Amino acid sequence: MIPGRRSRTGERDRTVKVDNAVVARWEHQGSRFEILVDPTAVQEIRDGKTIELRDRLASEHIYKDASRGEKISEEHLEKIFHTSDYVEIARQIIQKGEVQVTTEQRHQLQTAKHRQIVATIARNAMNPQTGAPHPPARIEAAMLEAKVHVDPFRSADAQVQEILTKLRPLLPIRLDTVRMKLRVPGQFYPRVIGELKGMGKLSEEAWGSDGSWSALLEIPAGVQTELLEKLNARTKGAAEAARVK
Repeated sequence: MIPGRRSRTGERDRTVKVDNAVVARWEHQGSRFEILVDPTAVQEIRDGKTIELRDRLASEHIYKDASRGEKISEEHLEKIFHTSDYVEIARQIIQKGEVQVTTEQRHQLQTAKHRQIVATIARNAMNPQTGAPHPPARIEAAMLEAKVHVDPFRSADAQVQEILTKLRPLLPIRLDTVRMKLRVPGQFYPRVIGELKGMGKLSEEAWGSDGSWSALLEIPAGVQTELLEKLNARTKGAAEAARVK
């Protein structure tokens, strides 16, 4: 199937089939607006991600009752949304409305959001007593013990602070950043600079008389181990990295 290709009926062929879609619904001024959409697209939009929503909709129509196929007129859509662009209208319905999912779909979405939240905490948090990051398995265990509920349709960032509040009685944990003083022999600079820029914020960059490059790198507390592993791998152990205040 080619996303975006039109069928003989004039409607676009879609990667999302009706049977796999969920109903997103928004009620406003006595009217109900429904769309059929890929449930993962709902998650991504509510997480603030930029996606091509057009190919994640199972239909080009806005309904007052999707189960009955009852469509809403363009005139009424223009009155409420000030546009007849069904993609823009669908985006607003997703952002403002509620989503009807099956038990299985909710479980799948919760599992994916749970993993995302664990990864976010593991990347950005540390043990303030030791300055070391918490492994994801330790965070997952604490979330289970604290009986944390994950909302599949709220962004991970919006839930992290609430979850940390529940974890702190069980785990010394704090969101933080750390600064690392780096020194890399010049011949390895091209191998590491791209990844370093992707990991954090560089400052105080300088070249030494021996041809080595040095800098301060501010990174999320949880990626210290990842940073050291990458530097060692890319420079064959020749790079130096030390945490500074």
